[in-house]
Amino acid sequence: MSEVELAIRGGIVVTADGMRRADVGIAGGRVVALAERIEGAGRVIEADGLWVMPGGVDTHCHIEEPNAAGGLSEESFITASRAAFAGGTTSTVSFIPQWKGHGILERADDYARRAATGMLDHSFHQIITDPTDEVLERELPQVVARGIRSLKVFLTYDAVHLSDAEYLRVLRAARKLQCLVHVHCENYDAIKWRIEALLAAGMTAPKYHAWARPPVVEREATHRAIALAELVDQPIQIFHVSCAEVAEEIAAAQARGVKVWGETCPQYVTLTADDMARTSEKDGEFEGAKFICSPAPRGAEEHERVWDMIRRGVLDVVSSDHCAYSFDGPKGKRQNGTDRFDLIPNGIPGITARLPLMFSEGVSKGRITPEHFVRLVATNPARMLGLWPRKGGIHVGADADIALWDPRQRRTLTNAMMQHVADYTPYEGMEVTGWPVRVLRRGESVMENDQVTAQPGTGQFLSREPYAMIAPRGITPNGFAD
Repeated sequence: MSEVELAIRGGIVVTADGMRRADVGIAGGRVVALAERIEGAGRVIEADGLWVMPGGVDTHCHIEEPNAAGGLSEESFITASRAAFAGGTTSTVSFIPQWKGHGILERADDYARRAATGMLDHSFHQIITDPTDEVLERELPQVVARGIRSLKVFLTYDAVHLSDAEYLRVLRAARKLQCLVHVHCENYDAIKWRIEALLAAGMTAPKYHAWARPPVVEREATHRAIALAELVDQPIQIFHVSCAEVAEEIAAAQARGVKVWGETCPQYVTLTADDMARTSEKDGEFEGAKFICSPAPRGAEEHERVWDMIRRGVLDVVSSDHCAYSFDGPKGKRQNGTDRFDLIPNGIPGITARLPLMFSEGVSKGRITPEHFVRLVATNPARMLGLWPRKGGIHVGADADIALWDPRQRRTLTNAMMQHVADYTPYEGMEVTGWPVRVLRRGESVMENDQVTAQPGTGQFLSREPYAMIAPRGITPNGFAD
């Protein structure tokens, strides 16, 4: 056994594979021992009665993203780090933007500098909105060589959506460079047609956001995204699956052996379309803007169907899709000066609430086991993004990213508890059972009893090499692969 600098003593260690009472020995920022009793450590954290779990890995976070107009999203890497640590998350993957008509290298350099100011260990997805020959053949290989091994594409939104032909080009480039492709699946033309019809009928309030994007447009785009990926033999992950009928498309493809995986988010097991119909005395129908995200939350009856897909393993990653627009202010939900649903920015803050909500709704209510919780929020995201075995587990050699949980602590969620930059949380007033009371990042205590102590600039970039999980199957129609 290596010399132990720090021992976490007497807790119940929970990993993807099981639960057991054990001490955890840490040295040099990594786990060096798991034993019934560790003696002689330089320092000791007493964890009696607490669950010792891996720090969360959140692979879908919008943080400090520049936009084409020269502005920035509200959440900085410093504020996002505080919010993540407050909720038990220690590593994130966020998005390097590309704007149509531009390349990707300039933004990659700029975004890496921004991320280095924070405290989270981090990696990136490269968004592709304009897959020109210059981008795919010259610039993208340089980005991948820096250890960025995942691409994000959109099948909707005016400024970023790809046509099928463009999507195929990205899939082909990703296969050659050994990258994973993540897809936002909604049918662009169907949504545009639906929005125009709703506006013509005078239906403009926030609640009509859900009407403009019903499950069928998500299901169709998911089916199409999978079919084209199967044609090219390129592994993909479907982001933020909102309902079971979309997950069934993933399940059907998985049954054929296709390398496709599904991710969902806490909003799809806690929020509903009715939340976008909320009103308040101060803000009237605009109150519903607090819950606008895409895909839209569905009916309350969908929550248990999504949980069933989680238990089946069809949806095997839960991210936050953290996108922190405030309700008020020049960068918030009111930034376009209108309450018309199609002009309200899409996205909700959730990086802090992700783990407590999924623990409470999942483990505390008996829907999933503690081990399954760890798989959803830490181990599977780390495996999916090529961060395993360094991240996502508690085993010898892993980074000592650890969250000590009180599984019985009850909290009522408030915006102040979130520690994010936004002026609201969509989960205000929800009660949860289970809360992280202390968080370590690489063996250093970064949060204790809601107080974040990490210093700016201490996060590390997580470079990713090729890994077997996302290797093509070598199966294409007629055996032809371009």
